[in-house]
Amino acid sequence: MTQGDGELDSLVRKRIRALRVAQGWSLGELATRARVSQSTLSRIENGQRRLALDQLVTLARALDTSLDQLVETGTDDVVSNPTIDARHSMLRWPVKAEPGVTVIRQRLTNPVPDSPSRLRAHPGREWLVVVSGTATLLLGNRRFRIETNQAAEFPTMLPHALGAEGGPCEIIGIFDRDARRGHQRGEDAVRREE
Repeated sequence: MTQGDGELDSLVRKRIRALRVAQGWSLGELATRARVSQSTLSRIENGQRRLALDQLVTLARALDTSLDQLVETGTDDVVSNPTIDARHSMLRWPVKAEPGVTVIRQRLTNPVPDSPSRLRAHPGREWLVVVSGTATLLLGNRRFRIETNQAAEFPTMLPHALGAEGGPCEIIGIFDRDARRGHQRGEDAVRREE
Protein backbone atom coordinates (compact mmCIF):
# COMPACT_ATOMS: atom_id res chain seq x y z
CA MET A 1 0.00 0.00 0.00
CA THR A 2 1.44 3.35 -0.96
CA GLN A 3 0.95 6.75 0.56
CA GLY A 4 -1.08 7.69 -2.55
CA ASP A 5 -3.92 5.56 -1.22
CA GLY A 6 -4.64 8.39 1.24
CA GLU A 7 -8.04 7.59 2.71
CA LEU A 8 -7.59 3.81 2.75
CA ASP A 9 -4.12 4.19 4.24
CA SER A 10 -5.47 6.40 7.04
CA LEU A 11 -8.43 4.07 7.64
CA VAL A 12 -6.20 0.99 7.96
CA ARG A 13 -3.90 2.76 10.43
CA LYS A 14 -6.85 3.88 12.55
CA ARG A 15 -8.31 0.37 12.39
CA ILE A 16 -5.04 -1.21 13.59
CA ARG A 17 -4.87 1.18 16.54
CA ALA A 18 -8.59 0.76 17.37
CA LEU A 19 -8.32 -3.05 17.30
CA ARG A 20 -5.22 -2.94 19.50
CA VAL A 21 -6.90 -0.62 22.02
CA ALA A 22 -10.11 -2.73 21.98
CA GLN A 23 -8.01 -5.76 22.99
CA GLY A 24 -6.50 -3.70 25.80
CA TRP A 25 -2.98 -4.18 24.40
CA SER A 26 -0.11 -1.75 24.60
CA LEU A 27 2.06 -1.06 21.56
CA GLY A 28 4.60 -3.48 23.04
CA GLU A 29 2.06 -6.30 23.43
CA LEU A 30 0.86 -6.09 19.83
CA ALA A 31 4.41 -5.67 18.56
CA THR A 32 5.41 -8.89 20.34
CA ARG A 33 2.41 -10.77 18.96
CA ALA A 34 3.07 -9.49 15.41
CA ARG A 35 6.85 -9.98 15.72
CA VAL A 36 7.65 -6.39 14.78
CA SER A 37 9.47 -3.81 16.85
CA GLN A 38 7.47 -1.47 19.03
CA SER A 39 8.91 1.55 17.19
CA THR A 40 7.88 0.06 13.80
CA LEU A 41 4.35 -0.49 15.06
CA SER A 42 4.22 3.03 16.47
CA ARG A 43 5.35 4.48 13.11
CA ILE A 44 2.76 2.35 11.27
CA GLU A 45 -0.05 3.62 13.51
CA ASN A 46 1.14 7.23 13.25
CA GLY A 47 1.58 7.24 9.46
CA GLN A 48 5.35 7.63 9.60
CA ARG A 49 6.05 4.26 8.00
CA ARG A 50 4.80 2.83 4.72
CA LEU A 51 2.24 0.04 5.06
CA ALA A 52 3.65 -3.15 3.56
CA LEU A 53 1.46 -6.10 2.59
CA ASP A 54 3.51 -8.64 4.55
CA GLN A 55 3.23 -6.53 7.71
CA LEU A 56 -0.51 -6.07 7.22
CA VAL A 57 -0.96 -9.84 6.96
CA THR A 58 1.06 -10.35 10.15
CA LEU A 59 -0.79 -7.57 11.98
CA ALA A 60 -4.17 -8.92 10.88
CA ARG A 61 -3.31 -12.36 12.29
CA ALA A 62 -2.03 -10.86 15.52
CA LEU A 63 -5.24 -8.82 15.85
CA ASP A 64 -7.36 -11.94 15.20
CA THR A 65 -8.89 -10.58 11.99
CA SER A 66 -8.38 -11.13 8.28
CA LEU A 67 -6.52 -8.98 5.81
CA ASP A 68 -9.82 -8.43 3.96
CA GLN A 69 -11.45 -7.06 7.10
CA LEU A 70 -8.42 -4.91 7.90
CA VAL A 71 -8.51 -3.17 4.49
CA GLU A 72 -12.29 -3.27 3.87
CA THR A 73 -13.73 0.02 2.64
CA GLY A 74 -17.38 -0.92 2.02
CA THR A 75 -19.23 1.79 3.94
CA ASP A 76 -21.59 2.87 1.16
CA ASP A 77 -24.46 0.71 2.39
CA VAL A 78 -24.58 1.78 6.03
CA VAL A 79 -28.32 2.46 6.05
CA SER A 80 -30.72 -0.13 4.64
CA ASN A 81 -34.46 -0.10 4.14
CA PRO A 82 -36.66 -3.07 4.96
CA THR A 83 -38.70 -5.06 2.54
CA ILE A 84 -42.33 -5.31 3.55
CA ASP A 85 -44.06 -8.68 3.81
CA ALA A 86 -47.67 -7.49 4.18
CA ARG A 87 -49.01 -11.03 4.08
CA HIS A 88 -47.25 -11.87 7.36
CA SER A 89 -47.15 -8.33 8.84
CA MET A 90 -43.34 -8.33 8.87
CA LEU A 91 -40.52 -6.01 7.99
CA ARG A 92 -37.34 -7.80 6.85
CA TRP A 93 -33.79 -6.48 6.72
CA PRO A 94 -30.92 -8.44 5.14
CA VAL A 95 -27.75 -8.41 7.24
CA LYS A 96 -24.81 -7.78 4.93
CA ALA A 97 -22.05 -8.76 7.33
CA GLU A 98 -23.31 -12.33 7.63
CA PRO A 99 -24.59 -13.80 4.37
CA GLY A 100 -27.88 -15.56 4.88
CA VAL A 101 -28.77 -13.82 8.16
CA THR A 102 -32.18 -12.12 8.18
CA VAL A 103 -33.64 -9.60 10.62
CA ILE A 104 -37.41 -9.46 10.97
CA ARG A 105 -39.66 -7.08 12.88
CA GLN A 106 -43.00 -8.69 13.58
CA ARG A 107 -46.16 -7.82 15.46
CA LEU A 108 -47.62 -10.86 17.21
CA THR A 109 -51.31 -10.83 18.07
CA ASN A 110 -52.14 -14.51 18.59
CA PRO A 111 -51.29 -16.41 21.75
CA VAL A 112 -48.80 -19.24 21.52
CA PRO A 113 -50.48 -22.33 20.04
CA ASP A 114 -51.52 -25.00 22.53
CA SER A 115 -51.28 -27.86 20.06
CA PRO A 116 -47.93 -29.69 20.01
CA SER A 117 -48.46 -30.20 16.27
CA ARG A 118 -47.96 -26.43 15.79
CA LEU A 119 -44.42 -26.53 17.23
CA ARG A 120 -41.69 -26.30 14.59
CA ALA A 121 -38.23 -27.84 14.59
CA HIS A 122 -35.62 -27.27 11.89
CA PRO A 123 -31.87 -26.66 11.59
CA GLY A 124 -30.51 -23.26 12.61
CA ARG A 125 -30.37 -20.68 15.40
CA GLU A 126 -32.76 -17.88 16.25
CA TRP A 127 -32.36 -14.78 18.40
CA LEU A 128 -35.18 -12.42 19.27
CA VAL A 129 -35.82 -9.37 21.42
CA VAL A 130 -39.24 -8.15 22.54
CA VAL A 131 -39.60 -4.48 21.62
CA SER A 132 -43.00 -4.00 23.24
CA GLY A 133 -45.49 -6.16 25.09
CA THR A 134 -44.89 -9.70 26.31
CA ALA A 135 -44.20 -12.82 24.26
CA THR A 136 -44.45 -16.48 25.19
CA LEU A 137 -41.90 -18.92 23.82
CA LEU A 138 -42.57 -22.64 23.91
CA LEU A 139 -39.27 -24.44 23.63
CA GLY A 140 -39.49 -28.20 23.86
CA ASN A 141 -41.40 -28.90 27.07
CA ARG A 142 -40.60 -25.50 28.60
CA ARG A 143 -42.55 -22.24 28.50
CA PHE A 144 -40.74 -18.90 28.71
CA ARG A 145 -42.25 -15.47 29.27
CA ILE A 146 -40.21 -12.78 27.50
CA GLU A 147 -41.01 -9.20 28.45
CA THR A 148 -40.12 -5.89 26.80
CA ASN A 149 -36.34 -5.49 26.38
CA GLN A 150 -35.67 -9.14 27.16
CA ALA A 151 -34.14 -11.43 24.56
CA ALA A 152 -33.99 -15.15 23.84
CA GLU A 153 -31.58 -17.22 21.78
CA PHE A 154 -32.02 -20.88 20.98
CA PRO A 155 -31.21 -23.64 18.51
CA THR A 156 -34.22 -24.14 16.27
CA MET A 157 -33.81 -27.92 16.30
CA LEU A 158 -35.75 -27.73 19.58
CA PRO A 159 -39.49 -27.78 18.83
CA HIS A 160 -40.63 -24.18 19.31
CA ALA A 161 -43.49 -21.72 18.91
CA LEU A 162 -43.89 -18.03 19.72
CA GLY A 163 -46.98 -15.99 20.52
CA ALA A 164 -48.25 -12.87 22.25
CA GLU A 165 -49.30 -12.85 25.89
CA GLY A 166 -51.95 -10.48 27.23
CA GLY A 167 -52.25 -8.48 24.01
CA PRO A 168 -50.15 -7.67 20.97
CA CYS A 169 -46.36 -7.59 21.17
CA GLU A 170 -43.61 -6.61 18.76
CA ILE A 171 -40.40 -8.56 18.33
CA ILE A 172 -37.23 -8.27 16.32
CA GLY A 173 -35.93 -11.68 15.31
CA ILE A 174 -32.58 -12.61 13.82
CA PHE A 175 -32.44 -15.88 11.91
CA ASP A 176 -29.47 -17.64 10.41
CA ARG A 177 -29.93 -19.04 6.90
CA ASP A 178 -31.14 -22.46 8.10
CA ALA A 179 -33.62 -21.01 10.61
CA ARG A 180 -35.06 -18.65 7.99
CA ARG A 181 -35.51 -21.51 5.52
CA GLY A 182 -37.20 -23.60 8.22
CA HIS A 183 -39.66 -20.82 9.01
CA GLN A 184 -40.43 -20.24 5.33
CA ARG A 185 -41.16 -23.96 4.86
CA GLY A 186 -43.32 -23.91 8.01
CA GLU A 187 -45.31 -20.89 6.75
CA ASP A 188 -45.88 -22.66 3.42
CA ALA A 189 -47.10 -25.81 5.21
CA VAL A 190 -49.54 -23.79 7.38
CA ARG A 191 -50.93 -22.08 4.25
CA ARG A 192 -51.49 -25.49 2.62
CA GLU A 193 -53.37 -26.72 5.72
CA GLU A 194 -55.72 -23.69 5.71
